[in-house]
Amino acid sequence: WLLPTRLRQVTATNVRRCFPELDSTAQTTLIRTNLKETGKTLLEVGPLWLWNKQRLLSLFVQINGEDAVQRACSEQRGVIFAGLHLGSWELVGVHLSNHYVMTTMYRPPRLRELEPLIVASRERFGAHLVPTSAAGVRQLFQVLGQAGCVGILPDQDPGEGSGVFAPFFGQPAYTMTLLSRLARKTGAAVFFVYAQRLPRAAGYHLHFVPAHPDIAHADMEIAAQHLNAGIEACVRTLPEQYQWGYKRFKTQAAGEKTFIEK
Repeated sequence: WLLPTRLRQVTATNVRRCFPELDSTAQTTLIRTNLKETGKTLLEVGPLWLWNKQRLLSLFVQINGEDAVQRACSEQRGVIFAGLHLGSWELVGVHLSNHYVMTTMYRPPRLRELEPLIVASRERFGAHLVPTSAAGVRQLFQVLGQAGCVGILPDQDPGEGSGVFAPFFGQPAYTMTLLSRLARKTGAAVFFVYAQRLPRAAGYHLHFVPAHPDIAHADMEIAAQHLNAGIEACVRTLPEQYQWGYKRFKTQAAGEKTFIEK
């Protein structure tokens, strides 16, 4: 907040565009609070990658909505966990890999030197990571076809040719179609999941939220609308802990001017 960084600029631009109903003072408060939470996210990385299982699992003080996940598993349905960049998303992976046989899609980092550490830390409790590639997608279909569990982060720009436009906080956002195709073709249940960071180091509250059935609609634009609506509903419960510093709206339709530089 104190430095004129690119992170602050993107965060401020996203918040002001996505919360036009807030006055200037409330928008500024949200921006400042969000940048503080971003700092907490950065400071959490080391412990979440390196602490042992028992110490990490003890951080969860409340879990809501997981009964529905367990029912889906007992019915031999595949399960898609739609992880959000909301709260402590790295900690979500710790819980999922300790309670489910997980295959998770990840995007390799720009700093390739960090990739071995990231993969090792996320796989150390049993999860299997697959890259965002055709081979990775095939593995996700295979796992769901065997009534397994997969994890995807659907609130990122999917890259050219891999999405459709759908509203997100009233803004056109280029949105992935992969999650909806997986759900439609396999009949998997879909749950949004996020770990709310509680104030003053009181722990974390884990939320599982069932997705609307039309997230698996045959029309990918309708499916994307329900995907983004589900993400938005979760974010509105905890807007200060969302990753507003991400350039979510960098891709726009041909002829449309982006308000976030690529």
